[in-house]
Amino acid sequence: MALYDVYGLGNALVDMEFEVTDSFLHKMKIEKGLMTLVDEIRQREIIDAIHGMQHKRSCGGSAANTVIAVAQLGGRSFYSCKVSNDELGDFYYQDLMREGVHNNWSGKGRPHGPTGRCMVFITPDAERTMNTHLGITSDFSKLELDEEIIKNSKILYIEGYLVASPLGREAAIHAKSVAERHGVKTALTFSDASMPIHFKQGLLETLGNGVDLLFCNENEAKVFTGKQVLDEAFSELKRYARTFAITQGPKGALLFDGQKEIDVVTSQVEAVDTNGAGDLFAGAFLYALSTNQNFAMAGKLACAAASTVVTQFGARLKREQIQKIKKVVFGY
Repeated sequence: MALYDVYGLGNALVDMEFEVTDSFLHKMKIEKGLMTLVDEIRQREIIDAIHGMQHKRSCGGSAANTVIAVAQLGGRSFYSCKVSNDELGDFYYQDLMREGVHNNWSGKGRPHGPTGRCMVFITPDAERTMNTHLGITSDFSKLELDEEIIKNSKILYIEGYLVASPLGREAAIHAKSVAERHGVKTALTFSDASMPIHFKQGLLETLGNGVDLLFCNENEAKVFTGKQVLDEAFSELKRYARTFAITQGPKGALLFDGQKEIDVVTSQVEAVDTNGAGDLFAGAFLYALSTNQNFAMAGKLACAAASTVVTQFGARLKREQIQKIKKVVFGY
């Protein structure tokens, strides 16, 4: 029996959300709708200029949000990341543990340096824009992996943002090879449209001979495949993944279970913050698969979770919210 349902690896970032206007993004020359890497000086410049409302911080990063969702649903998840021994690192580690996510820092001393942080800007149209200072997570490498735990997990989940770093990409490729040698399913998310735009070669290297499951949104699918029409992008993705899930915002999701196309319709809600919706979708989907649900049911749970998180600020649902969704979808 596997020790963990999902083993995730990705950047460890303390998320800080701000409500801002489009004019603020324009004034500060921040490219809307994308994740942009910035240095500490630039991040401080933006913080000093912000007059919007700040929401509470939380431990984040794309894959972290996903493995937390798995744990909240009742699954067993493990996260490999890199945080330092500063105050933000303490906060990050304690938040992970509080959510029931085991990780590679339990019982170990953490290194010196700044823990990464991500400024998430939410505009009135609910679009999320991110400026990220990676800090110490830019040095995430194979040293942060636990191969024995990878071997004893059901699914390895890789965050696409890692391909932006040579060390991170090497770690992702190595983890994938370990998983494949031991019959562990592999999953990858593109994470953001900036990845296939600027780091497509890194994604191709990480995908290698393909993954068992790929997560992306409609725009990422089109950018990665170079196709303008979703149907064509859908067909092209079969070259890189044996199964996949394409999220479509308020339209739901388009799935491929290895044999057939499945269209999942989601509830119509008024979105105020789309940050983390894709991460939560992936977490719910992976949890469902780990409990032997089929793709249609996994998509239903994932869409229900994602459509709930966009109605509030923050990338994470409360445990009672996610358990309620699980009960409505699964009946238990």
